[in-house]
Amino acid sequence: MLNAGAGNVDTSPPPALQEVAYAMAHSEFLRTALEAASAAADVIRRYYQRNLKITIKADKSPVTEADVETEKIIRSIVSARFPDHGFYGEETGTSAMDADYVWIVDPIDGTKAFIREYPMFSTQIALMHRGRLIVGVSSAPAYGELAYGEIGVGAWLNDAPIAVSRIDALESATLSTGNLKTLATGPRWPAVGRMIGRLSRIRGYGDFLHYHLLASGRIDAVIESDVNILDVGACAVIVEAAGGRFTDLEGQPMALDSTSVLATNGVLHPAVLAALDT
Repeated sequence: MLNAGAGNVDTSPPPALQEVAYAMAHSEFLRTALEAASAAADVIRRYYQRNLKITIKADKSPVTEADVETEKIIRSIVSARFPDHGFYGEETGTSAMDADYVWIVDPIDGTKAFIREYPMFSTQIALMHRGRLIVGVSSAPAYGELAYGEIGVGAWLNDAPIAVSRIDALESATLSTGNLKTLATGPRWPAVGRMIGRLSRIRGYGDFLHYHLLASGRIDAVIESDVNILDVGACAVIVEAAGGRFTDLEGQPMALDSTSVLATNGVLHPAVLAALDT
């Protein structure tokens, strides 16, 4: 095509071919996760800011009918496409956890935010294959962000490709914190304080947001304690697919029983681990 303004040849493919290439970049697993996230967003928008009835679960966390209905629609889409896959859901429980593929779903991560009507909540959908997270979708419909990724393929934010930063020194880095209760009352807290003193910036974006920021190169590291795989499995994939590294605070790969996070642009990972152990 010709660029009429500059008189130069535009060598990019026409829009129709761009859409084909975009679709081909996504596996059937990722396309299914995106379809489920879209259906979930429709349910969430219908219930958001509607003064819903709240039930308190055994673990003292709140749940609404929106949480349950959202998970049910995700589960129905995934199960119809992949009936032999396992499922681990925040609200509807587990099935076939010994399957090679297991979907990990938190329909509304941040139910308290959802209830109090501010937009820091999201739908988290991840796929684990034989213990390794391979696909992740993090959908925040009220905030207006959709991040997703697939290991070995790439990561996207609102359909634009993303990559982590290349900041390589703590003194130049921005770090965000999330849940810190256990970390703050444990033996590593003094080391965290010393590390903070070395950083360029410290923020507390929390929830899905700091992982979206990390994966898109706008911050450089995240630390959290008091999480579970339902909260962070999808974001772990997105960060790693964008070129970063995502472990627990011991530097171990994420697993179903992980309870903490150290996520970085990859370059900074050894430095942050070392700082937390001094």
